[in-house]
Amino acid sequence: MKNILKINLLALLFSATVFAQEKQTITLKDAVEYALQNKAEAKKAKLAIENSEYQIQEARAGALPNLSANGSITYNPILQETAIPADGFPGMPPSDEPFLILAMGQKWNSVAGATLTQNIFDQTVFTGLKAAKTTREFYQINAQLTEEQVIERVATAYYNVFVQKEQLETIDSSYVNIEKTRNVIKSLFDNGLAREIDLDRVEVQLTNIKTQRQQLVNAVQLQENSLKFYMGMPIAQPIELADQDFTVEQMLLADEIDVEGRTEMKVLKKQEELLGLQKEARKAAYYPTLSLSASYNYMGQGAKFPIGAGLEDGIYWSDFSSIGLNLKIPIFNGFATKARVSMADIEIRELQEDIIDTKLGLDLEYQNAKSQIENNYIAIENQQQNVDLAQKVVNNTQSNYQLGLATLTDLLEAQNTLVDARNNYSNAVLQYKLAEVQLLKSKGELKTLTQQ
Repeated sequence: MKNILKINLLALLFSATVFAQEKQTITLKDAVEYALQNKAEAKKAKLAIENSEYQIQEARAGALPNLSANGSITYNPILQETAIPADGFPGMPPSDEPFLILAMGQKWNSVAGATLTQNIFDQTVFTGLKAAKTTREFYQINAQLTEEQVIERVATAYYNVFVQKEQLETIDSSYVNIEKTRNVIKSLFDNGLAREIDLDRVEVQLTNIKTQRQQLVNAVQLQENSLKFYMGMPIAQPIELADQDFTVEQMLLADEIDVEGRTEMKVLKKQEELLGLQKEARKAAYYPTLSLSASYNYMGQGAKFPIGAGLEDGIYWSDFSSIGLNLKIPIFNGFATKARVSMADIEIRELQEDIIDTKLGLDLEYQNAKSQIENNYIAIENQQQNVDLAQKVVNNTQSNYQLGLATLTDLLEAQNTLVDARNNYSNAVLQYKLAEVQLLKSKGELKTLTQQ
């Protein structure tokens, strides 16, 4: 029992915390700007640009000197011995032993030094540096594409919430009107001037509207949650859409557009450039490489631990160094390089096919958005006329009902027709705005939504 009370208390505290949050009123511009700052995809795109700077630094390192230090200390418990013929040394006294046994090296050896290497010519390094810089440009363009995708999803979700709220307002308006009718009929019924069945029918209608309203309230909540997700906003944060008049105006549309300016095309073109550099990097394996190396070392050896000891302790210290010029000329590797170059070429040709297909897809996207804009504009005009007519029918039917010239059925049907007409108008506006988003996307102008 105590655990149940504890759980209920925690639930109440959590609920109080949620409801204590201040409801945030947002416009479409606010929603888009918030998403561009907080949505994970947008943040990751910015991190990719930052990461490309380190890729450039990594590629540049191949052209810079490489300096390293090394050190070692070795103990040889058993020294290697070598046998030398005894008669190999003139002037030595005769010996019965055919060989002289000599121990090689010392028990202790210590070496410390530094090595410097510098690439003088390596085509792979130079091509890699170009590729790294192009990769940065690719990530910058890809970040633009990511932003456009975020804006598209946020705008679509925002319009869906807005239309659901419009439909909720329509239901509320219908409820108010039918409730007024119910009050009139109840007054007439109380005075013996109306039938009970008419009052019951109105009550049924009001109950049905309450049910529809609850469904719309739930739908609005679900759409708001989707919007907050696409914005990168905590789901628990209450929001309220600002009252906005989404104007619907007939647009002048071009027959076709230049799809080369679309971000999708820029991304593919930059990918093509990267694949070209990849091909050049693989070709670089045909080129010789030339590098310079230099080293300096200091070595101590003797029968004792050498660190800190000198010649008086039986430890001999000496230094040595070297400078070298290294040339490597590839001659034959079993056609491996040729195969790698051919594979890179195939990747470029595959991407070129994708570019052709993307051009067709982007043109199709524009033409479809254009057709939807035109058709939905006509639908909006028709639905507006239908709403005006349905409202007129409701007004006339209410007057006639009060005069006894229309039945309750006529009045309820007129109210239902008005609700349907308003919902159809809202849906037509939604379809128009969604088509507008697609049209802006097809023209590469989605960022204009941040200026509304």
